[in-house]
Amino acid sequence: MAHSLSAKKRVRQNLRRRAINRARKGKVRAQIKGLEKALASGDPKAAAEQFRLAAKRLDQVAATGTIHKRAAARKKSRLAKRLNALLKTSAKTG
Repeated sequence: MAHSLSAKKRVRQNLRRRAINRARKGKVRAQIKGLEKALASGDPKAAAEQFRLAAKRLDQVAATGTIHKRAAARKKSRLAKRLNALLKTSAKTG
């Protein structure tokens, strides 16, 4: 247990930051789930819009330091790869 005033304050700050970071990560996960749902439905237009929103959210969270910028870039890259595969198959069929 923290004894000094500064250590007690640090505990309070850490709790607050943890709550904020968890909320941000939850929003990222929700955005990615929306993209995965659009990819599964096979709608390229909806998937492209969901990718734009997910990429934006990842960039915002990486800018605050909640996740590392390279981790965000890696996630965006992998999602873009899946989106491009969908766009490629929809272009062949449509």
